[in-house]
Amino acid sequence: MHITIQKGRSLPALRRCDTCCIDYHCPFCSSAVFQSTKLSKVRTHLESHFNRAVLHEGYTIHRCGLHCRPQLHYLCIHCQSMLFRKSDFIKHLSLCKEDHSAITSTLPGTATTTFQDPTTTTTTIPSLSTATTTIQDPTTKNTTIPSLSTATSPTLPTTSSEQMRRVRVKAVLKKKCPICHLLMNKTNLKRHIERKHTSKQKDITASSHLQSECIDLENGVYTVHKSFHGTSIPLHVQNKIWGGNQQVCCESTECQVNMELAWRSGLKAYQCIHLKSITYCSSYACSPVLCEDTLTEMVNNKWFGEDKKKVCLGLKNLANSNHAPLSVYCKIGTPQSVKYISIYEPTVSYYSRLGRVIVSYDTKKNSWHCPCHTTTRSCIHKYIAKWHLFQTQRELFRKVRSRDENRHDEADLGDIPYPPKDEQKLKVMVQYILNNKKLPVVLPEHLRLPSVEKQYPRHLIPEEMMCQHCPGNVPLSDPILITQKAKILTSSRIVHDVSTYCKSCHQCGTYFRYQEWKDGIHNFNDRILLDLPLCITIRNMLQVHTAVSRVVEYLERTSGVQFPSSDTVLQGYLHFEALTEHDYQYSCVNCGDHPPVVIMDLHKKGAFHLSVSDLSPPPEDFNGEVDMQIFWEALSVERIGRGFVTSQQKNPFTVPPSFHFWAPWIGPKTCRSNHALTTEYKKVRPPKPTEVSEITVTEDRLTEELYKQKVQVVRNLCKECGLDPSGSRANLLLRLSSEMKSRQTYDKVFQKIWSASGGWAVIMCPCGIVYSIKCQIRAESPRDFADMLLSWKHMPNVIIYDFARGLATHMNLREPERLPFNPFEGRLSPPTPDNIAKAKDGKLKVSLPWLNCKKIIPDPEGHPITGSAEHYALYDRFHENNTKDPRFPH
Repeated sequence: MHITIQKGRSLPALRRCDTCCIDYHCPFCSSAVFQSTKLSKVRTHLESHFNRAVLHEGYTIHRCGLHCRPQLHYLCIHCQSMLFRKSDFIKHLSLCKEDHSAITSTLPGTATTTFQDPTTTTTTIPSLSTATTTIQDPTTKNTTIPSLSTATSPTLPTTSSEQMRRVRVKAVLKKKCPICHLLMNKTNLKRHIERKHTSKQKDITASSHLQSECIDLENGVYTVHKSFHGTSIPLHVQNKIWGGNQQVCCESTECQVNMELAWRSGLKAYQCIHLKSITYCSSYACSPVLCEDTLTEMVNNKWFGEDKKKVCLGLKNLANSNHAPLSVYCKIGTPQSVKYISIYEPTVSYYSRLGRVIVSYDTKKNSWHCPCHTTTRSCIHKYIAKWHLFQTQRELFRKVRSRDENRHDEADLGDIPYPPKDEQKLKVMVQYILNNKKLPVVLPEHLRLPSVEKQYPRHLIPEEMMCQHCPGNVPLSDPILITQKAKILTSSRIVHDVSTYCKSCHQCGTYFRYQEWKDGIHNFNDRILLDLPLCITIRNMLQVHTAVSRVVEYLERTSGVQFPSSDTVLQGYLHFEALTEHDYQYSCVNCGDHPPVVIMDLHKKGAFHLSVSDLSPPPEDFNGEVDMQIFWEALSVERIGRGFVTSQQKNPFTVPPSFHFWAPWIGPKTCRSNHALTTEYKKVRPPKPTEVSEITVTEDRLTEELYKQKVQVVRNLCKECGLDPSGSRANLLLRLSSEMKSRQTYDKVFQKIWSASGGWAVIMCPCGIVYSIKCQIRAESPRDFADMLLSWKHMPNVIIYDFARGLATHMNLREPERLPFNPFEGRLSPPTPDNIAKAKDGKLKVSLPWLNCKKIIPDPEGHPITGSAEHYALYDRFHENNTKDPRFPH
């Protein structure tokens, strides 16, 4: 039996490919039809096979995409026929079953023949089924055949398996449609063009016409379905053939073009299908008299203001003076969940060619639409439509509670978009979430541990009942539906079709969304929610150096379902961390809160692309200090605001890099105060002469950085230096390296490569615990580490840095009164010729006993762990050759 024919809903075992790849293949499709991919996508693809499969006698016959035929086809379970269309295949199965049973009944087997009368011979084949064969023999009577060996039985027709097989010998000719370029059988091309690309209109008769309704009998205005099939929005037509202003017109642009063409051709009696359909109109709509009291009630309920009320009343008076109904509810139009209201419009425009506008209200999506504006903006037509529905169908404007606790009907959202476009209102929402919805440092165990059997609520409604910003007890609105298609991501599955709600205050207009961590759910953007065990799992995986993209891939392989993109999951996780209280009370168990020995380095993997010339200089009154608490809180607000926008570019709370608001992170017990030094803006100033002689970047080091650049950067450097930019990357690097011997080329390469890099400046203890970290805006220099060290409460005694000479020189020039690095300007011993000679021979020994045992009598302003006030800057083993000055220790 072919592999595409399976018993019930069973499927073949899926195994990883070990021949052409390491992924999984679909057992029913070739690689040309469905490429190999991961297991979750193959399972999703197999589900689509069931949608096109045929069920027959307990078997599921899937559509085959293997190499049996070039096209997708079905294989018969009885014979070996291959058919392309599902409908043809179903007919074939019913016929083939009958033919197969008839053929198998005539297959040869053990047979006995007896003659019942002189004219009839009965042949019995008991092997498969009972069959009778009549043989005419008028000369023989009552003849008995004693055995099969001595009797000659009648010759029966035999059918071999080759004769049973139906094989199409004639090749199938394919041809593309010249209009849509769809490949199909050549015999079907003509029918396809007639059905899909020929604009044939149905004849309008009493039994076949578009549904219509008269909404203005005095002016002859009707609403008619736009088309026969699909979602049909009513459109206006006018057929006024009496009085002074006679007009026969359809507001459809296509119909107007056709009518003008017909009139120019002399066909004055031409009418479109919409005008023809009103001949059979038998429905007449009535326009209610909209009361001013109803409008006043809506104003009191804050649906709109007094100014809109005056505009609505003015349009009502204008409609009465022109003897036209202000608003008419249209009974026609699909789908049924959408309410259509025809509104009077005195100005003729592209959206109101007949003086009326169709306003629609979708009760499921809770959205309004008017052709004069987009869905997110209000207009006078929407106000009139709301006035009409508020008076005639008030139940649409309030929530209806159901006895079923799992069902909630939403209230009307009006025309105010969610989330609000007003940056100030959005800031109030974000600040409220940051201050009142933070997760604790330690979560309860039942919320922290994953559970497969856990049931999640399907309707997530904020718990606030009163406005938290308005004075007094101002009640909030009924829950407003945001979406019914939200997803809860867990470690084992995805919970679909979750409804999220918000509430609003009618006084201040503030929205309150669902953000309750006590349910074990973290709301990211009202459509993607993460359960807390998943957030903790991502945190733990990041701590063991596993990227979020790999975590998502692991979840997809484990659960077999498709997760959102890894970037979306990452943004949701960062949103979770921004709303979590972090207890930064940790420190190294060996070094404490104030390590006496630290190691400093720059991590270039954290570099980002930024044109420093785009950064404005800091304010004149900037003193070089930034409040770290305010800065990191602003970054938390940025992460929370990401849950209200579709992309980072639209986030109004983005914290751009700047010289005056860019702070490091320093442990709360390690820093001197919340204010940290950040003087990167001073890098753009020319250095002092003494500092120039000390701080240099060697040619070898700059060449090393040059070799890390991409080929386009190297090519642009060649152009700027006047070199030939053609050739391979190796040739370009050789030209630049040889040309860098000149000072002018060296300066250009230094500005482009070294001064344009960034990275993470990190200070940690020898045990690997990070005490300070800062994202660099400009190139690395000792100034950045000096800023962090001077922001510490107690400066370490021994600092290991790859540019120790420059660090000691910079800090002593920066703080000449107290000289941070002393004695010997950060060296371990005086730079005498004798000490230099011993250091070169490896015989110089310096003892620092206070590193192991604190001084009995501490020095003034000594370190709390060592008691020493001495501070040294040393090179590590990998960068001992960074300096050629023999006076500085290696």
